[in-house]
Amino acid sequence: MGLSSEPVTIGVIGGTGLAHLHGYEPVAALNPDTPWGRPSSPIHILRHNGTHIAFLARHGLHHQFAPHEVPNRANIAALRHIGVRSIIAFSAVGSLQEEIKPMDFVVPDQVIDRTKGIRPFTFFEGGVVGHVGFADPFDARLAQVIKKCAEQLEGDGVVLHDKGTLICMEGPQFSTRAESHMYRSWGGSVINMSALPEAKLAREAELAYQVIAMATDYDCWRSTEDVNVEMVIGYMKANSQNAKRLVAGVLDQLSKIDHSDLVLAKHLEGSSQGAVKFMTKPEGRDPEAVKRVDFLFPGFWES
Repeated sequence: MGLSSEPVTIGVIGGTGLAHLHGYEPVAALNPDTPWGRPSSPIHILRHNGTHIAFLARHGLHHQFAPHEVPNRANIAALRHIGVRSIIAFSAVGSLQEEIKPMDFVVPDQVIDRTKGIRPFTFFEGGVVGHVGFADPFDARLAQVIKKCAEQLEGDGVVLHDKGTLICMEGPQFSTRAESHMYRSWGGSVINMSALPEAKLAREAELAYQVIAMATDYDCWRSTEDVNVEMVIGYMKANSQNAKRLVAGVLDQLSKIDHSDLVLAKHLEGSSQGAVKFMTKPEGRDPEAVKRVDFLFPGFWES
């Protein structure tokens, strides 16, 4: 299928429990090649209320990529390359706090990185250095849209916690009890295996990025019962309608003209330019690294 001339500025990265977006008209399926390889799944372009949405399955069409195997750089680069500037990322998470119950949603505002450095986590390396700010890892403007949509669905069973600290662990195994209690002592709210380096790469690519997390379990701190896949999938299925309704409501809001600057991530434009251009001197820049950056930001070195 070919892509129409309409812009595609809104992207959705689906995780466990949100492998498809239903109720949208299919327009195209794209599988762009990037300097970091191909994305984990074809990017499906969908039309809804006159707006095009790009949907990518983080773990592949058949959930074949473990968290540490997800080609995050290819995913983010491919989305930016086709025009996406804002991303809603969906993720199943474990709850680290009593008040966050299974099937509750969380819009985290902070993250603690407990991955182990085996996942490629930057676009700026190999001859081009960039240090991008990451003090606030998620996008507060997108978070506000999500919160307003959740408020409208409160009477229909949607419970949303409007902030929290997400612990991103390596996986693919779940936590030990000692780790789970440690994360709680740090003030962790929820835990997953997918938010990083996805959020870091989105920031480097000047994309607005916000996770919608859905709790599927209490990790292993709360009882002697261990977390297992059957438990996670059970809660995901039970709450799938609420997840789809929340995501659909958010996409409807972002499609409105009064959110156009947010959807285009105008507040992030140029943030990577200074981080890169003022670090590595021209004589030290590797030509291949320069080409990779130019894929993300065409004409980057000319301005």
